[in-house]
Amino acid sequence: MNGKDCRKRRKTIATVQTVTDPIDTSEMGFTLIHEHLRVRSDAVVMQWPYLYDEKREMERAIGQVRAARERGVKTIVEPTVMGLGRDIRFMQEVGRSTSMQIIPATGLYTYNDVPFYFHHRSVDHMAGLFIHDIEEGIQGTSIRAAFLKCATDEPGITPGVEQVLRAVARAHRRIGVPIMTHSHPRSGVGLKQQDILEAEGVDLSRVLIGHSGDTDDIDYLTKLVERGSFIGMDRYGLEENVGYLSTEKRNATILEMCRRGYVEKMMPSQDACCTIDWFEPEVVAALAPKWNMTYITDEVIPALKAGGITDAQIHTMTVDNPRRYFERQGAY
Repeated sequence: MNGKDCRKRRKTIATVQTVTDPIDTSEMGFTLIHEHLRVRSDAVVMQWPYLYDEKREMERAIGQVRAARERGVKTIVEPTVMGLGRDIRFMQEVGRSTSMQIIPATGLYTYNDVPFYFHHRSVDHMAGLFIHDIEEGIQGTSIRAAFLKCATDEPGITPGVEQVLRAVARAHRRIGVPIMTHSHPRSGVGLKQQDILEAEGVDLSRVLIGHSGDTDDIDYLTKLVERGSFIGMDRYGLEENVGYLSTEKRNATILEMCRRGYVEKMMPSQDACCTIDWFEPEVVAALAPKWNMTYITDEVIPALKAGGITDAQIHTMTVDNPRRYFERQGAY
């Protein structure tokens, strides 16, 4: 690398907050872009805490994260926000216990309505809460959020969902951290998310449209990336028996998108939840036995390479793309 290249590289390096310490984006290494240490129903855990086993949940999270760390994963991007039971102190303890770099989020997760608190408050008020998490810290700590999360699912752009999308966009414009969405590709909502974010002035190259790997509609995926966004190929381990795509179809989609020149737009992950209270634990174990934080490293990457994906392309999707996603910072 010549001196000019070194100067260019130094200019693009940025700092990103983890649950333990800020790190340089060049230190992120192999990154899982979408994983959950724990998913809980906020209101239920507050009213009936006896239903939950904190010690067991911590042990499961530490066990899965440690296993990923042993396989070379250096960073986990953790998009658990309000609506999914975010607990920043829980995340911090997992990070400390495993030496994993865990990047936290702010935002609000809903498919339909927002909590009554927001019904008679403005979009800007909601955006201000997200900005507080980014600038001051989450839940009374000094741990600052490093990206914004919002969701749109099969119900589409409901008034509540639109309120969150616009609040996320405005917080992003004010602060500059990237945006990650939850989407339902079979409904085409990723494109609608892009429409609203773009209407708020968001540069779509600073957005990741999550769960895009739930479809093998190449035309749809091409439309998303041609507008500039990253796409999350991020539900490996959820298979056809639970209504999703098989690993083979997910891999074929990545192979085709690489063939078309879009390797720099994709990031694979699992959207695994070490524990999730939406289902009984035995149901999750029976229906999705490979839905964990090591399926990518243990089985998906070898299968992709057998299909023709190169080591350089794997590096691009798991190291370079996450780094570039977090390097683009600053208000505009």
